[in-house]
Amino acid sequence: MTMTEQYAAHEPARAEIDALRGPALIEFGAPWCGYCLRAQPHLARALQAYPGVRHVKVEDGSGRPLGRSFRVRLWPTLVFLRDGVEVARLVRPDGAEAIEKALRQIGG
Repeated sequence: MTMTEQYAAHEPARAEIDALRGPALIEFGAPWCGYCLRAQPHLARALQAYPGVRHVKVEDGSGRPLGRSFRVRLWPTLVFLRDGVEVARLVRPDGAEAIEKALRQIGG
């Protein structure tokens, strides 16, 4: 799967995320967030080499249950899952290398 460009129109429920099979990357952020915008080229570069990783882009904010269930505090927060279980997490990544390392950990 390629990188998801747009934030999901509807936030998935935590049960849906926990039920995901295989490698997945949940990206929490906001379309107006400068840190999130700067991370996009790094994400795109890293995800190019991992087409088997499902990328779910979730707009986060106050009162959003999915972000709170993952204890997201800063954007972007990248949560790397394998079969619905968190394996790695990056907050405000500043390069593709750290993202690629986390993708290798989930077997993307």
